Amino acid sequence: MEEKIIVIDTNIFVNPDSFKVWGKNPYQALENFLQQVSSKRGIKIYCPPSVYEELANFVDLSKISGNGLSLINRKPPKKYEIFVPAMFFYEFIEEIRHRTNKGLRIVEKYIKKSKSGSAEPELVKAARQEYRVAIREGVVDSKEDIDLLVLSRQMEALLATTDKGLVKWADKLGIETINSSALLNIINCCPLRKNQ
Repeated sequence: MEEKIIVIDTNIFVNPDSFKVWGKNPYQALENFLQQVSSKRGIKIYCPPSVYEELANFVDLSKISGNGLSLINRKPPKKYEIFVPAMFFYEFIEEIRHRTNKGLRIVEKYIKKSKSGSAEPELVKAARQEYRVAIREGVVDSKEDIDLLVLSRQMEALLATTDKGLVKWADKLGIETINSSALLNIINCCPLRKNQ
């Protein structure tokens, strides 16, 4: 059986949709994931250090039982060595430009609404939400996202994520993505360790 190499994103453990698969909160999700992986062979899990640090913002890693965390191999991506097509950057810049213009139109809309006497706290809240969706949803928007893409490409690995932006941009780079349910299916298909 061919060894499965998977690069894992934090949101596999912190996204509410993932709780249906792994557990009711980030801690339980991570514990259950590690327990599943520990009983199997033929699977290697990797995570960029930046994403591992991000995970520590959601889960107190010192409370993870046993040596479970040793199953997550922290590996920095070779940021200066991995080839990324120039077209990827052209498309990324066009996407950012489009989103910036969209964000400006949202700001203009809410400035006009504020002049009409709308309640300020509700207006600010609505403006922030609409702006956040326009600017960040569906795009890679952090160094952690880039680390995941580069490491997945470098290792020719599956990328386990529920982030729509990562899925979209991974597809452009030819990186196969899987969600929480597909990740669990892959783990379940791996053979048990001999001592199990």
